[in-house]
Amino acid sequence: MKPLIRIHDLYVARVVTVMVLATWVVLVGLDALMAGVSEIDAVGQGDYTYFSAITYILQTLPRRAYVMFPTAAVIGSLMGLGQLAATSELIAMRALGLSRTRLSVSVALPLLVLTAVMILNGETLGPMAQRSADSMKSAARSSDMIVGRYSGLWAREGDIFLNAQNGNEISDGAGSRIQLQDVRLFEFASDGRLESVAHAQTAEHGPQGWLLRDVKRTWFEPRAVTRTEADEEHWESQLDASTLAASASNIWRPRYMPSSELRAGIEYRHRNQLDASEFEEHYWGRWFYPLNVLALCLAAIPFAFGSLRSGNAGKRLFIGVVFALGFWLGQMQIVKLAAVYRIDYRLAYLVPPVVMLIISWTLFRRRSG
Repeated sequence: MKPLIRIHDLYVARVVTVMVLATWVVLVGLDALMAGVSEIDAVGQGDYTYFSAITYILQTLPRRAYVMFPTAAVIGSLMGLGQLAATSELIAMRALGLSRTRLSVSVALPLLVLTAVMILNGETLGPMAQRSADSMKSAARSSDMIVGRYSGLWAREGDIFLNAQNGNEISDGAGSRIQLQDVRLFEFASDGRLESVAHAQTAEHGPQGWLLRDVKRTWFEPRAVTRTEADEEHWESQLDASTLAASASNIWRPRYMPSSELRAGIEYRHRNQLDASEFEEHYWGRWFYPLNVLALCLAAIPFAFGSLRSGNAGKRLFIGVVFALGFWLGQMQIVKLAAVYRIDYRLAYLVPPVVMLIISWTLFRRRSG
């Protein structure tokens, strides 16, 4: 009985894996370098130093590796197969009776393993490290503001502590403003005694300052506890709205959340009749991540095998890279159109890889003839 994985499978897998990892390191390194340059502008704000910026970039590497892997996989596969074609090793394998389908499986095996690792990273280490980095950055830039994974955003102004469980930036014709949801204000006296606790459905920062809506406040007096309610209440505060907005966006950026939190966010917004499109976009993007990697890498194979008939491997590899990178632009545009026209995101994410697989299969069959 012949073994399922043979020596030629291991050889092709090794070549492809080395090229994918090398490409991956370069892409992640360039992405981190560009991010590091942009972080220089934030150095000097509060306690945010150069060391803090380096620490921030290092903590974001798992998330950057997840984002860059599909591109690294397709370029690395092209480079690996191109190397085998340039040394006539693909021709030798074909002469031994190995079909293009068998060689394609040899390429796909290591990529499936790496993809599984990245899916695990995207659900665990990536979001956790990114959130830790954002928390560190927010705390360093403002000593009166911290970010908790489960307790939300905390900010302090004098004897008042603010806690918000959710929030986002709202843009309209007049500009952008921050809106926090499920807000609690804890006010303390100078001697440390809790004077009042207020709960507001929303807190919105505009030109006139902070406006609290649907406010329920409990007052703690020496011998009594009283409760008041108000539809709206102005809060005289000098709390830095721009820093708060940056911290809020760091906490609740859907693209950095694991799929479990994205699903919870979708359900919460549906229950409260809120727009959940941004959460749905990134949620289904996670599910179609493996299919995207598979479609891109299978698209690379016909271009590499095309060099068996003509020596112009460089031209074919270049066309393959452009063809694969065009996939991301096409998918991005389709997803944005789906958001505008309220099309199911599952269909928007499914169309590009299916089209890519059909084109790849057509080219594969034509060049196999």
